[in-house]
Amino acid sequence: MAGKAEALKKCFKDFSQEARELYLDRAVPYLDQPPIPLDFYRRWVAPNKPCIVRNAFNHWRALSHWTPGYLREKVGSKVITVAVTPDGYADAVRGERFMMPEERRMSFSSLLDVVEGKVEQRGVFYVQKQCSNLTEELPELEGDMEPHIPWMSQALGKLPDAVNFWLGEEEAITSMHKDHYENLYCVISGEKRFILHPPTDRPFIPYRLYQPAVYRQTADGGFEVEDQMDAQKVPWIPLDPLVPDLVQFPDYAASAPVSCTVRPGEMLYLPSLWFHHVRQTQGCIAVNFWYDMEYDIKYNYFQLLNSLSGMAG
Repeated sequence: MAGKAEALKKCFKDFSQEARELYLDRAVPYLDQPPIPLDFYRRWVAPNKPCIVRNAFNHWRALSHWTPGYLREKVGSKVITVAVTPDGYADAVRGERFMMPEERRMSFSSLLDVVEGKVEQRGVFYVQKQCSNLTEELPELEGDMEPHIPWMSQALGKLPDAVNFWLGEEEAITSMHKDHYENLYCVISGEKRFILHPPTDRPFIPYRLYQPAVYRQTADGGFEVEDQMDAQKVPWIPLDPLVPDLVQFPDYAASAPVSCTVRPGEMLYLPSLWFHHVRQTQGCIAVNFWYDMEYDIKYNYFQLLNSLSGMAG
């Protein structure tokens, strides 16, 4: 069995190397203008390749209007859901647990007070609820942007499943994971810093099962951990690509991460099933559109690769 596992690992390395040589880019390419829908589908969606699009939403009022002052006036009294953690890691492996944030309800102005340093609070604050939180919790901001990206909707033949709003502190980290969505990530202010891995790197990215738990605020403003004992264990990636532990996870050395920074007015196309780890600058504001992926042969190939990765240990 050991010999078969080693042979399988060699096949994985050859498979990943061929993908990098045949069609993957060494850096995330830039497009200087919004693409033609059919061309975008052929060049980026079908081959499952990321790119950064410039000048794709210059006409949005959000780019010039979403200042702290404007947001306080427009939605300052709105109560929204904010993820709060002691260390900035929400939905991430911490020790032997999969830790989920405390979901604190607070006014938008109160959040801005924390982000701008006007009020000191224990913990790291991040608007990251997803589930179309922009349309559900902040509909007043919809008029400052488009409800979807027309050329992407035409390319895919569908509208987005969700439109999400993101705002938080620099210490807020999105741990490495993948999504079953075609993702258009639009930065309004600040910067987002991505570490990306193609699906072909799956054999080198470790997964483990973890007991889920939730942070809860204590009476003194600190945090306690509440284990979710009745919940199923969560498969998650324990590796931190910023400081990968190659002693514990030696296979990761064979992977090929690609880093990119998305700046104001830029849009990252993050294809479905790509692994990503995300950081940001203080107070960064972004909006993203999730289009459900097609569960076609691409998905079947990934599921096969996922199963074989488990067999290789």
